[in-house]
Amino acid sequence: MSKFREFLKRKDIEISAKRYFIDAMSAMAQGLFCSLLIGTIINTLGTQLNIGFLTQPVATVGGTQYTVGGLASAMSGPAMAVAIGFALHCPPMVLFSLATVGFASNALGGAGGPLAVFFVAIIAAELGKAVSKETKVDILVTPLVTILIGVGLSALIAPPIGKAALKLGSLIMWATELQPFLMGIIVSVLVGMFLTLPISSAAICAALQLTGLAGGAAVAGCCAQMIGFAVMSFRENKWGGLVSQGIGTSMLQMGNIVRNPRIWIAPILTSAITGPVATCLFRLQMNGPAVSSGMGTCGLVGQIGVYSGWVSDVASGAKASIGFMDWFGLIMISFILPAVICPLINLLCRKLGWVKDGDLKLS
Repeated sequence: MSKFREFLKRKDIEISAKRYFIDAMSAMAQGLFCSLLIGTIINTLGTQLNIGFLTQPVATVGGTQYTVGGLASAMSGPAMAVAIGFALHCPPMVLFSLATVGFASNALGGAGGPLAVFFVAIIAAELGKAVSKETKVDILVTPLVTILIGVGLSALIAPPIGKAALKLGSLIMWATELQPFLMGIIVSVLVGMFLTLPISSAAICAALQLTGLAGGAAVAGCCAQMIGFAVMSFRENKWGGLVSQGIGTSMLQMGNIVRNPRIWIAPILTSAITGPVATCLFRLQMNGPAVSSGMGTCGLVGQIGVYSGWVSDVASGAKASIGFMDWFGLIMISFILPAVICPLINLLCRKLGWVKDGDLKLS
């Protein structure tokens, strides 16, 4: 057993929740952002601004025409897998081989492809690392092992993983339609907390294909955390903190949360309020990419995702037009309500002595 532990250490194979569910999942979200999400943004910009280069096909593959954004979106599987491999400290031969693994697992996983990529890429990466540089023909053995294991696993487990993820996501969305008030609270609070925790809310939403009314609740929860923390900590962090948290990430407050968990009360309660407001009052829906549901105001990706969904709905005839109430609801849920409600709740926490000066200061 000691020799096996030494082998794992030498290969930098660390079997831990942090390595897989924090490091790998966070990297996977970045891979999604740099492919599917940025592709959607490019397509939306091209369509709305009438930029010919972004709306015209630039490549034809297997009879399918692709725009610039379409090419980026098509590479989501390889991008996720390579990002996971990077987080797992894969050597170059393993890292490059994961592009094939990601393509296979994402394609075979269907709508739940991101979750299939997550599991398959981790296994293929770790086994690839295990054989890397162990033979004199490493240039053959390492990619062969990584790709064959990855593609084999993809064929075996990606379809059921994808179906399971899709069913779970569909169940959440169905429950949100059935009970928009209760599920608005649950989805908003949980996804918002995932955003601030060192795990990826974007990857979770993408894996579950969380869209529709549930996606709108997820957007509300993420915005409550980001805008809430940004505004209520303005006294300590000024404009730099407002920008870094408001359009960056509320994860910056994680160290302060560990030191004083009570600073998290205001953003969580805010998300519990704005979630059902989004689902019941404004009927806010995320019909853009599912990954956008878990991004909040990070680079305004959540808002761009909602807007791209409106555009698609109008084009398909599912929505007559983008009206005043659509914009009003999105602005209220994304910015105004969190900016007002969260500081008020935090003010009460300060009066109770739960939050003190300096508790929200970013280092």
